[in-house]
Amino acid sequence: MSEVVVRPVAVGDLDQLVELAGLTGFGLTTLPKDRDLLGNAILESQFSFERMSRRPAGETYLLVLEDLATKRVVGTSRIVSKVGGFEPFYGYRIETAVHESEVLKVRKEVPYLKLVTEHNGPCEVGSLFLSPEYRRDGNGRLLSLARFLFMAEHPQRFDPVVIAEMRGVIDEEGHSPFWDALGRHFFDMDFPTADYLSMVNKKFIADLMPTHPIYIPLLPQAAREVIGKVHPQTEPALHMLESEGFKFCQMIDIFDAGPAITCKRDEVRTIKQSKKLAVEEIAEVEPEGEVYLVSTTKTPFRATRARVETTVGGVRLSASTAEALNVKAGDYVRFAPMCAGTDQRLAPQREGINP
Repeated sequence: MSEVVVRPVAVGDLDQLVELAGLTGFGLTTLPKDRDLLGNAILESQFSFERMSRRPAGETYLLVLEDLATKRVVGTSRIVSKVGGFEPFYGYRIETAVHESEVLKVRKEVPYLKLVTEHNGPCEVGSLFLSPEYRRDGNGRLLSLARFLFMAEHPQRFDPVVIAEMRGVIDEEGHSPFWDALGRHFFDMDFPTADYLSMVNKKFIADLMPTHPIYIPLLPQAAREVIGKVHPQTEPALHMLESEGFKFCQMIDIFDAGPAITCKRDEVRTIKQSKKLAVEEIAEVEPEGEVYLVSTTKTPFRATRARVETTVGGVRLSASTAEALNVKAGDYVRFAPMCAGTDQRLAPQREGINP
C-alpha cells in the first residue's frame, strides 16, 4: 500500500525541487522557479524542523512527497507557523459601504476592497503542488492533509487559526484579469514579475499598493468576475480544504484575487479526528481495516496512507507501512480518516477497549 511518503525537504532535493517548480505555471508564489530562492527555502525549513520551537514564531516547514520506489520528489506542501512579523501578510478584505438618499429614496450597498496588513497573523498552509502524473490514488489528499497530522502532534507550535490562500484565475501566459485591472496601474509591471518579487522582498507592496478603498463596481467586468475565484487546477485543493472545515473569510489575494479560506486549528477535521496509538504488531501481510492517513510522532516526521487495524494494545500495520514510516513495534503513530463523511471508524476491533 505504501508507495509514497511525505517527509521534510532535504538539501539533496534541490535539483528535483527546481524541476518540479518548472511545472507549476504562474501564481504559485511560494514555489518559485528560482534555484537560489528554493535553496533558501530548504535551509529555512531544515532550521525550523531542527529548532521545533515551543510557540509559533514564523517557522516554515516544507514537506515533499517522495516515490519510495524511484526516490523521486513528486510534490510539495508547506506550513508557516505564523505569518506577519517584519514581513506582514497583505490581503484585500471585501467590505460593504451603504449609501442612502432620503430625497431620492435610494439605498445602495456597494462592495469595496480594503487593504489589510497583518503583522500578527495566523498559521498558513500553502505551496501544494503535485506532479501531474501522480495526481491519482489519493496522493494529493495525502500531501495536503499530512500537514494537519504534523500540526496535531505539535499544536503549540502553530497559531490557533489556520489560513490558506488559494491560487486565483491566471491564464497560461501569466495574465491575471484582476492584476491587469488594478495592480498593474500602480506597480508598472506584469503579473509574473510582481508575483516573483513578492517572494524576494514584500516592501515594494507597502510602497506602491493603494491604501484607499477600491470600489468593486468600478472595476472592469473581467476583473469583477474573478474576485474570490480559484484557478481550475486549484479547485480540487479548495474542495478538499472545505471538507476539512475551511470557509471563505471575505479576503482575497492582492495580486490575483484568489480567495483566502480559514479554519480554527483545532476544528480542522483531520486534527480533530486523529488518534495516537502504539504499534502493537507489524504484519507481513496487509492487515484488515480501512485506509487512513498515518504519520510518525517522532523525528523525522513521515506520513503515508495505509491500512490500519486497531487491536487491544494499539494498532497493527503492514511491514511495508512500517518501513515507509521507519517505525517499529512499540513506537507511536498518529492516524486519521482519509476523507470527511466516510464510515471510517477509529473503534477497536476487539472488546473491552474504548477508542
